[in-house]
Parts: sequence; structure tokens; C-alpha cells
Amino acid sequence: MKRLVLLGGGHAHVYVLDALARARLPDTEVTLISPYPRQIYSGMLPGWIAGHYHIDETAIPLTPLAERAGVRFKQARGIGLDLDARRVRCDDGSEIPFTWLSIDTGPTTASARIDGGMQHGIPVRPIEDFVTRIDALIAAANADPDCSAAIIGSGAAGVELALALRARLPDLSLALIGSTALPLDGLPGRLQRRARRLLDARHIRWIGQRRAKAIDAEGVWLDDDEQVPAHHVLQVTGAAAPDWPALAGLSTDAGGFIRVGPTLQSVSHPVVFAAGDVAAYADPRPKSGVFAVRAGPPLAENLRRAIAGEALLPWQAQRRALYLISTGDRRALAAWGLLSIEGAWVWRWKDHIDRAFMARFSQHGM
Repeated sequence: MKRLVLLGGGHAHVYVLDALARARLPDTEVTLISPYPRQIYSGMLPGWIAGHYHIDETAIPLTPLAERAGVRFKQARGIGLDLDARRVRCDDGSEIPFTWLSIDTGPTTASARIDGGMQHGIPVRPIEDFVTRIDALIAAANADPDCSAAIIGSGAAGVELALALRARLPDLSLALIGSTALPLDGLPGRLQRRARRLLDARHIRWIGQRRAKAIDAEGVWLDDDEQVPAHHVLQVTGAAAPDWPALAGLSTDAGGFIRVGPTLQSVSHPVVFAAGDVAAYADPRPKSGVFAVRAGPPLAENLRRAIAGEALLPWQAQRRALYLISTGDRRALAAWGLLSIEGAWVWRWKDHIDRAFMARFSQHGM
């Protein structure tokens, strides 16, 4: 009996479970290990914060999906690997043996890069913890008219979060801190300028070309020693890799992410696959849910081929990703390469895409 272990319930592994529900692997025991019984879809998280969705509408229940796939679900967190013995170590003290291992645990937020970040910041990852703390922030803001918040990180996720919070909490004192001259760095200049105008119009203080160097109980300290007062500091900064892949002996890049080849196999241990943000692809891409989702089908196919002893197929992520950025008011911005558009119809388009993605993995979508 072969043993396939799926470590993590990320977007790519959701596709693997879907594939297994449609066609199971012969003579193979499959185990999914995840600390949570659901996977919250990050693309819909700002919509939940803004009040457009109930949290259940943004979550894929892993337990029924695993059951339909004939997969054992173990609710635990993977904390280490014994690659010689081929075992996954879990935080409950158990060890799960594998013949083949696929890792899609996602990254963590790079909180430790800012002094006090671990103690006083609210990191966007893990998303389950973030959801709980956002609930607490909303409750605090509704109870205290003087409540204030600051967001560190002005990429697409940071901008979406700021605009979503403003939609939910119109009177919240809110600031967005970024190291670039305009928010949405890397996207078309038209969208960057539009985002800046939106921040101004929504009374969100933009603090650009500054870096956060410390967080304490009173707010954020910037690199020029200015303090930004805030009762709550949200961190939407760069992704950080967990330490256990490198400690186990897997080949990793300079950031600690698992290096994989075009087949999504570890370059150092071919029985290990990795996808999503925890992976460092042969052809590097930004850490984005778009690429995690796109890696799902080729990962499912190559796991099937590996277990069957067949040749694996190379995969290369698309060069460009479609960015759809909600603005909190049932409107959205979109970017594809140098092209950009905006409007209410863009939000309806995004909403349709998101709901279709969720429906694929729902009880009725099978």
C-alpha cells in the first residue's frame, strides 16, 4: 500500500482533493494534514471584511471534501519532517508515514522583520487567526469612537484591506504605510494614482516612502522616528517561509521556500512535491493566490503520475496574472500587464469568478 500525505489545506491541495474525488488513486492511502477544518479563500477575505459576504461563503470545508475524495483528514499542524524515515511530525506528537509527500502549507507573515511585530502586530497569516482578530478589531471600533488602526504594507492586499475596513468602519481612524511613493507598486501607474485618490477620498492617511521599524502598544514607529498612533496594527508585509523545510534538509531558496523543478518536485528529494506560496518555483513568480490556484491541476496530475510510475509533466506558471482589487464599495480595479480598468462591473466580474471557484468545491459543485 502506497501512502500519499497532503501537508496543508492550501488552494493547490483543494484542487488535488477535487481530482481525487473524481478519480481515486488505486492501492494508495491518502492523508490530508491541516490545522483547520476549512480553507478560507483569500480572494474573498476583503469582501467579508467589507460586509459583502458571510465568512462561511468564503470558506471551503475540507472535511467533506476529503470524505468525498476518500482521504483521511487529520486536524493537526505539520512541524517537521524526517526525510530518511519518510515521516511528517505533527504538533500533537504524532508522526505520519508517507511514500509520497505534497506540501501546500502556505507562508507566514514576516512579522519578525519589524521589532515588536510578533508581540503587537496582527499578521494577515495565518488567515484563521487573522479573521478572529479582525472580528475583535471591528467590535472594538464599534464600541470606541476613538479607535485607530494602521496597516503596514501597500501592495494589492494592503490596499484592499484598507478600503474594506473603511467600508465596514466609516469612522475608524486609519493609516496605510508603504515604502513606495504610491500604493500598488508594480501595477500600472494609472491604478497606483487611482488607489491614492481613493485613499484620500475615504480619509485613509497615506504614509508613503517610509518603513515601519517597530510596533509597540501605542502604534508604529517609522524609520524617521515618527510615531503613527494606532490601537491595532495590521501587517500585510512580505511572506516568510516556515523554518522546518530547511531544517529537514529540503533544498530551499534564500528565503527558506522549498525549491521545486518544473514538475513541482523538490529539487533535492523527488518524493516530495510542493506548490503554492511555500514553494520556490524554477521560474520565480510573486507570492500570490493566483499562482497557487493555477498550480493545483498540474500538481494533481503529477502526483497521480508519480504514484503510477509514469513520466511527469513540466509546468510553467503564466507570465502575467490578472489582478482584481476590490475597493470596498462593490467596485473594483483590474490589471493585466500594462492594461488597467475599473468600475462596478469589474467587481461583479470578480464576484462571479470568486463564487464560481467556491462552488466548484462545495457539496453541490461536485
